[in-house]
Amino acid sequence: MNKIFIIGNLTRDPEMRTTQSGVSVCTFTVAVNRRRASNAEAGQTEADFFRVSAWRQLGENCNRFLAKGRKVGVVGTLTLQNYTGNDGQQRASLEVQADEVEFLTPRSEQGDARPMQSSSPMQQSNGFVQVDEDDLPF
Repeated sequence: MNKIFIIGNLTRDPEMRTTQSGVSVCTFTVAVNRRRASNAEAGQTEADFFRVSAWRQLGENCNRFLAKGRKVGVVGTLTLQNYTGNDGQQRASLEVQADEVEFLTPRSEQGDARPMQSSSPMQQSNGFVQVDEDDLPF
């Protein structure tokens, strides 16, 4: 089984491209903090960096709602990409092909990425609506 789960922050804004056949793909990098080892120095955190590709509608949503510093959860498969570096050397890179991307930064911390323009009662009361017992169907 090839399945990876990561939670971390974007290191830069996502980049959106379109293939020659018209399929959209969004790429971004997620920094995942490692849990501290018992011998790690205080105050220093280590991170791993994962390149993530999200395709089609998922990629379009990532490009629309994500930005540098936002926290995300990604579920996907790990693939090996071979390429030739600028120095002519063959290199390999691990990349996550996203199946699911969960936007974890709260709306209140997202700035203007998802503006809440209406002031409905649902939004004013943190998503809860007052319901009278007479309105219940059971």
